[in-house]
Amino acid sequence: MARAMVLLWACYSALLTGTCVNGLGVNWGTQTSTPLDPKYVVQMLKDNKINKVKLFDSDHWTVHQFAGTGIEVMLGIPNLNLKKFSKDYDAVQDYVKENVSDHLRDHGGVKIKYIAVGNEPFLKAYKGEYEKTIFPALKNVQKALNEAGLGNKIKATIPQNADVYNSGTAGPSAGNFRPEIRDLMVKISRFLDENNCPFIVNIYPFLSLYENEDFPIEFAFFDGGGQGVQDRNIHYTNMLDANLDTLTYSLKKAGANKVKIIVGEIGWPTDGNQHANAKMARRFYNGLLKKLASNKGTPLHPGYIEVYLFSLTDENQKSVAPGYFERHWGIFRYDGQPKFPIDFSGQGNEKMPVGAKNVTYLSHQWCVLNDDVKNMSKVRVTLDYACSLGDCTSLSYGSSCNKLSERMNASYAFNMYYQMNEQSVEACDFNGVAKITNRNYSTQECLFPVEIMSAAGKNLAGTSVLVGLLSLLALS
Repeated sequence: MARAMVLLWACYSALLTGTCVNGLGVNWGTQTSTPLDPKYVVQMLKDNKINKVKLFDSDHWTVHQFAGTGIEVMLGIPNLNLKKFSKDYDAVQDYVKENVSDHLRDHGGVKIKYIAVGNEPFLKAYKGEYEKTIFPALKNVQKALNEAGLGNKIKATIPQNADVYNSGTAGPSAGNFRPEIRDLMVKISRFLDENNCPFIVNIYPFLSLYENEDFPIEFAFFDGGGQGVQDRNIHYTNMLDANLDTLTYSLKKAGANKVKIIVGEIGWPTDGNQHANAKMARRFYNGLLKKLASNKGTPLHPGYIEVYLFSLTDENQKSVAPGYFERHWGIFRYDGQPKFPIDFSGQGNEKMPVGAKNVTYLSHQWCVLNDDVKNMSKVRVTLDYACSLGDCTSLSYGSSCNKLSERMNASYAFNMYYQMNEQSVEACDFNGVAKITNRNYSTQECLFPVEIMSAAGKNLAGTSVLVGLLSLLALS
């Protein structure tokens, strides 16, 4: 009893200081040249009072680091596994044993709550690739959890993009699943409802703004500005509420109106587009977190909304097919250092969050354009090459490094390639037009980063640089 009172007082004290977060989660992806050590990530989550994390795979070493921490974990099964998991039940059983059951006995146990089967499998860009495999895979994973005696505590689900439903030009009450996948979505929704599994949806107001120049920008935020959307007797002032209620209507029409809804991804990028910057991200998160802290919910679903922010850190190897901003969703930089003030409690007491501690960097040196290079036409081929295998998204229009000179552009591109290849000497050659320097070329707006030390001790730089040099020679 005394211990319980101590815990209650600790939480009450935390609420007074604005540091206690009510069930807030965050996504952590690792599509980066050098992922942060999971031990640092665990400590970051603890320091910022974030007690839920959503992963995109089930890497054994990574998941092991959450044992005994009390942090709730959502494991991920990539889309590339859906075909096998839809047909090979033995493989699914092996997955549950090795990636779920074994971790529950691991040093106090990993607090696994959900298994995300696939990720946004109905994106139009996939052209129906996963339509035949996603539902059988989902059923097999939940069946294996049930047979392992875990089905009451751990649930399988599918993170869906919000484009699986829409309401056309009408309000949320006209919401329904897309016609071409409606029958399948009805079956999936009813399965989730019957098995007490949540419906996970990823909602991105930024993408609506990015994809439609006429999208009312104020509707993406939570300040109540703009005209909003009137639907019957309800006035919607922000996209999140309208989107969630559109899903609620869609589920009701599917006969699955009792299923729990979780926002699996929501956030705002900080680079790679004119609307992607720290100022707008700060505004978005400030409004979102205040809304979540109020527990007002949506017009149709008042109360608590379970949310996973996207994302914890930047990922410099994500596909840029959707846009250059894809590599800049992190609230924290690649090295776990914060980008802008944020109050995860939603009380409005904005301050810089606690960054990753004890991160080890490579040598403080950079790869830049040689001073004696005068003919920039010779540089352009090597610059294009560096950008194709490195990360030049911050050089794009409206981005943090967009105002650099032509020479500085080349230096930025060379340095990104050099750092992403673990500062290998061979990665700073570029047919003799580049050099290694101890001078930091960063500007007030544009960071020339230094890579962090690999957590897993993997040294892939030699192989990638060798392949790169051969490609560059072919271009010369």
